[in-house]
Amino acid sequence: MITVLLLHPSQFTLVQSWVFENEPVIRIGRATDNQVVLYSAVVSRRHAELRGAGRSWEMVNLSANGTYLDGKPISQLPVVDGVIVRLASSGPQLQIRFGAITLKQGMTKTIRNS
Repeated sequence: MITVLLLHPSQFTLVQSWVFENEPVIRIGRATDNQVVLYSAVVSRRHAELRGAGRSWEMVNLSANGTYLDGKPISQLPVVDGVIVRLASSGPQLQIRFGAITLKQGMTKTIRNS
């Protein structure tokens, strides 16, 4: 199980979360057929993917606008629990957590692929 958390841009509070079970690839972007849909002009339709490989995950940038870790662009990144990435240099921040994380306020979407 993996959880993707959308963080507030300036306060680092949780805005929305998506919980995935048994999903080998999680597509992130502006297109409505992605599993994680973000409505931001700097986010590409197909911005990035989280790819599962056994018990490990990696994030892959697919966008010309870039995906960033600590202000540096990445093409592929092994995901560690709690990592925070930014989509585009000024775009939304996502935190990746292993396991289910729910919000007291905001929205949570659980996706089960059996």
